[in-house]
Amino acid sequence: MTHEIWIIDDERSIREALSQTLEIEGFQSRTFSSATEALSQLNSSFEGVIVSDINMPIMDGMSFLTKAQSVDPELSVVMLTGHGDISTAVSAMRKGAYDFLEKPFSTDHLLDVLRRGIEKRRLVMENRELKRELETQSAPGPRILGNCELIKQLRRSIFHLKDQSGDVLLQGERGTGKELAARFIHDHGNRQDEPFLSFKCRQIPEALMEIELFGTEQSAFTALSTYKNSKIAAAGKGTLFLDGIEALTPSMQDKISALLSSSSRPRIIASTRVDLLNSTKQNMFSPPLFDSISMTTLHFPPLRERGDDIITLCQNFFRTTASRFGIAPPNLDLEHKTMIMNHRWNGNVRELRTFAERWVLMGEQSLENDSRSEHEKEHDSLGERMQKVERAILFDSLNRHNGMLKEVQTELGLARKTLYEKLKKHHLDKENFKG
Repeated sequence: MTHEIWIIDDERSIREALSQTLEIEGFQSRTFSSATEALSQLNSSFEGVIVSDINMPIMDGMSFLTKAQSVDPELSVVMLTGHGDISTAVSAMRKGAYDFLEKPFSTDHLLDVLRRGIEKRRLVMENRELKRELETQSAPGPRILGNCELIKQLRRSIFHLKDQSGDVLLQGERGTGKELAARFIHDHGNRQDEPFLSFKCRQIPEALMEIELFGTEQSAFTALSTYKNSKIAAAGKGTLFLDGIEALTPSMQDKISALLSSSSRPRIIASTRVDLLNSTKQNMFSPPLFDSISMTTLHFPPLRERGDDIITLCQNFFRTTASRFGIAPPNLDLEHKTMIMNHRWNGNVRELRTFAERWVLMGEQSLENDSRSEHEKEHDSLGERMQKVERAILFDSLNRHNGMLKEVQTELGLARKTLYEKLKKHHLDKENFKG
């Protein structure tokens, strides 16, 4: 990774000399003739080192240091001081400067200070990234699990976007977790107290799209496309998730594009399974809408490209399903793992979850991809598997209703005596489910 060095000095000769020295040593540099110019372009994602003179007009180095620390208190700022001005340098260090260079200084001393400053900044940025990763992983609710680099980067992007206000496009195959990400961005961001509404573009007939999205009666409070009795109005200042935006009709694409120019609207998070850029080139998708919605795009990798994450996810689904139904999770041997890794998983994580849940509830022999018929006697009979499913259903209902038998009886449509008999047969005690 290249770390840029910013040089702030009102003397052109000093700026050029430092820049040339750094270029010869393999550093990238950027020069500023004033502290105000540099400050206007500084943000907390800056990964390099700032070298600033102290004695400058308009805004001196000490003032710059104070304002820079309000942007990020952990910046690596090196101050340039005149000969014998040690007291000023010490004051700068006390205020948070990383180090100082007393003019004149040697190239070796300059490079030593810069390398140490870069290393310090690198550690700061790595620690922040680790903290964001841990916060994302420990956040309540459904999580995007996995340890491959593609998923780690995706999680970092999602965590960063949650407090942003811009619209987002989520692109990836079906079942890769796009709606999960949309809900995470909303539920953990600054709109979490506002509504989250989902609109399944592929499932709504064309004749109903406009009515569902925009309603039938225009609001008297705005001339924009925000209507009463509509998804847009119901979402308010929250989030409207357009699932499968490529399925919108051309007229709906134009209306959404117009909506995006309004400040009084929900945040739009859209998802797509197709290459919208290619669709735009083929005149199958609105260029203005694509330009607006694709400014921030997250790409969701297919499961087959995630390596060992496939096994990690499968085992997680085993555990969560088994825990939910009060049964033991199955074990994966080498042959099972090989079978799972070799499967294409066209339905991605969603298909894998269904696969794992079915295995837990119905046993290995119920899987369509299981070809090991020579081991049939090692597995449960049909009747035994049905008993497991029955117990799992009872366990789940008891768990959700906190052991309230009347509610379980109503949900499952069982006579009181029949319910008691089944609970006794499966060794289930309602007292174990009371909160």
